[in-house]
Amino acid sequence: MTSLLEGAKKLVTRGSDIGPRVEGLDSAVEAARGRLDDVVIDDAARVVERAASRLRLSAEHTVVAIAGATGSGKSSTFNALTGLELSAVGVRRPTTSWATACVWGREGASELLEWLGIPERHQVTRDSMLDGGRESKDLEGVVLLDLPDHDSTEVSHHLEVDRLVQLADLLVWVLDPQKYADAAVHDRYLKPLAAHADVMVVVLNHIDTVPEDRRDAMVADVRRLLDADGLSSVPVLAVSALHQIGTEDLKDLIAKRSATKKITRKRIEADLRNAALELQAVSGAAKPQELSRDRLEDLENAFADAAGVPTVVAAVEKSTRVRANRATGWPVTAWLSRLKPDPLKRLHLDLGAAGKELSGTSRTSVPEPTRVQRARVDAAVRSAADDASQGLGQPWQTSVRRASVSRLDDLNDRLDRSLAATDLGVAKIPWWASLVRVLQWLLILTAVTGAAWLIVLAVFDYLQMREPSTPQVGPFPLPALLLVGGVAVGAVLALFCRLLVGWTARNRARSADRRLRAALREVADELVVSPIEGELVAYRQVRDGLSKALK
Repeated sequence: MTSLLEGAKKLVTRGSDIGPRVEGLDSAVEAARGRLDDVVIDDAARVVERAASRLRLSAEHTVVAIAGATGSGKSSTFNALTGLELSAVGVRRPTTSWATACVWGREGASELLEWLGIPERHQVTRDSMLDGGRESKDLEGVVLLDLPDHDSTEVSHHLEVDRLVQLADLLVWVLDPQKYADAAVHDRYLKPLAAHADVMVVVLNHIDTVPEDRRDAMVADVRRLLDADGLSSVPVLAVSALHQIGTEDLKDLIAKRSATKKITRKRIEADLRNAALELQAVSGAAKPQELSRDRLEDLENAFADAAGVPTVVAAVEKSTRVRANRATGWPVTAWLSRLKPDPLKRLHLDLGAAGKELSGTSRTSVPEPTRVQRARVDAAVRSAADDASQGLGQPWQTSVRRASVSRLDDLNDRLDRSLAATDLGVAKIPWWASLVRVLQWLLILTAVTGAAWLIVLAVFDYLQMREPSTPQVGPFPLPALLLVGGVAVGAVLALFCRLLVGWTARNRARSADRRLRAALREVADELVVSPIEGELVAYRQVRDGLSKALK
């Protein structure tokens, strides 16, 4: 908000910290939008807008609004302060919905009066109607407003009073001795403005109509009512505008408040504080919680269960056994393993690019989550949201829960895509399998050599031909040793490799489990954790903004 920053910098230059406070409330409003009650947010946004607008306008003028009920002598008080008959009194008072403004010190007031919405025909510059006496200087910089009657039967009057009461820097409430306890002014205006006690004055007018021996008691009763409204620091003045009793005291009080040039800041501070407290009452001020490691693990486990990770991990282990046994088994019988189906291919996993082109889809055949598995996911998500929003206000708890499930409609598809995209690490056979395969074929060749040698010797014996000399290894002929040794050692090597294959399969299954869980952790973060964190970030922004506004 450009205007906000300009106004904030303007007042910061004057040595006030109100600029950052306005910015803090504005930041809180923006972050709370769509999460907290719109009525409270809109009220706070209007306070930010009013404060920003007021900060851009004249700081040399103080807007003093005189408000009261019909017959309270409000206009008489206005005339007594101005020394002019500017407002009609009693039955001669026009039924207008506009306020009348009297300005002491015209320079810089035009934009302020325009912002207040006072038509030019209802504006009077006080200096132009005096000869420069003391009266023209006492209220220098004051913009005095005579508001319509707040209890008027005209709705437009009520609206105008409500509007200007929000804009005035100093509020002077004029009460009548006959109606000073009227709930219309206490419940509608005074009590709701308890946070603005520093920028309010209460005047008990027509004091001349009250017997002297009862005046102090009546003022004390007004004091009691104001204390009950939470306005114990608001001064109460007894005046008679008609007989000029106490009007000088009222003028001096207004002059002193205006001369300090702090009343505008106090009014804005009161507005900011009141709006911030109302927003804080809805939002809460508790420190936000971080999702615990245990809660994140529960969420990860629930997603893994729903995605069928145990099924895939088991398939990885079985597939590794099938592939490795096929590569390292005894070649004479290893071909039988080709008849066994590959568990991963049955799940449409580890197909490779060519396999996906043939199948026409990148989806897997892992079964979709069951009701029990989905219920476990829902419970884990709900627990994560509850933990994250613990201690926060009810609207934020609702907002966090809503965000936590906002993307769960994509759960099945994201789980399946995550499985399909994860490298399970089973595409290559173990490095040692190639060495074993070479050894197996050497052993087969050795056995075949021994068998062929024995066959040649048998043929020589059958033809009763002289047999060539046969080498001996101890008591065993070399051909027989080659045949038996090649077969025996090959079988033993195959059995040993089965143990090694089992160890490798379990390692690859654990590795696949870690990779799958890492992928699903990203899914859980995208679908659940990030939305929750987004709400917590917004809550922190509201909390920090309100903290600035309340400094």
